[in-house]
Amino acid sequence: MRVGGRAQWLLEPATPEELRAALCAAREQGLSARVLGGGANLLIADGELPGCVIATDRLRRVFRPGGGEGGDAFEAGPDARSAPAPREQDARLVAWCGASLPGLVRRAAELGWSGLECLAGVPGQLGGGVAMNAGGSQGWMWDVVELVRVIDGAGRVRDLARAQCDPRYRDGNLGELVVAGAVLRLRPDDPAAVRERSNEHLRRKNEVQPVTEASSGCIFKNPDPELADGRTAGRLIDDCGLKGLARGAAVVSAKHANFIVNRGGARASDVFALIADVRARVLETSGVALALEVRTWP
Repeated sequence: MRVGGRAQWLLEPATPEELRAALCAAREQGLSARVLGGGANLLIADGELPGCVIATDRLRRVFRPGGGEGGDAFEAGPDARSAPAPREQDARLVAWCGASLPGLVRRAAELGWSGLECLAGVPGQLGGGVAMNAGGSQGWMWDVVELVRVIDGAGRVRDLARAQCDPRYRDGNLGELVVAGAVLRLRPDDPAAVRERSNEHLRRKNEVQPVTEASSGCIFKNPDPELADGRTAGRLIDDCGLKGLARGAAVVSAKHANFIVNRGGARASDVFALIADVRARVLETSGVALALEVRTWP
């Protein structure tokens, strides 16, 4: 969205162990710690953000586990003694939390592995994608997550299988656990077919979303269909005639009503005020209370 203030403290770990150390250091110093991925679904208030921000930009490693199905997948990779199994036998990717989602989609297409096409055009990083269960009607991040490595509040590293997490709509159900990385289980397919499906998802997204403008993605979660007569959050907002509604340079997108875009020079306070305007109008008109999908700091 390109709004918000500055961090009081900023740490930039380059490995999962440095990420764990950064979280522990912040706790030992009595600082609140916030983990910043790609910022694709985040709004940060104006002014100085107290505490410590830990950015994951340097944690971008993506590799195939070595030695097939055995051993610790997170410790394998190109520098392991055993080479990865043939692509048809072990269609897994290991990604650290800072790996970009568009990069993962491209890597899977190059390998001819299906399962990530639904994330084509979704910005951000793996950590946030797992924490928020990124995706849409065509599929979700957790559809391909086999194992997630997390760090808890005491600095302990834990590996959780999908069945232990019970992910749900727009929520990986990890609570305060910090994602350090994940093992993604994909399906061997024809590389050309995977690329075509990825490109088709991207084309559809470009047609209906303001992908070239500064935004934080969808602002609101889609409500319970029974409460909203089957209407999405975007449809409810559009039915209220709110496309183009503005607070300063923050504007409800004319292309997709569930997006607020920064036309240049907006402040976070403008965005938060516009969110409040939209929620109030939708509640008054339809009786539906929209819940935020975007995360907010503080």
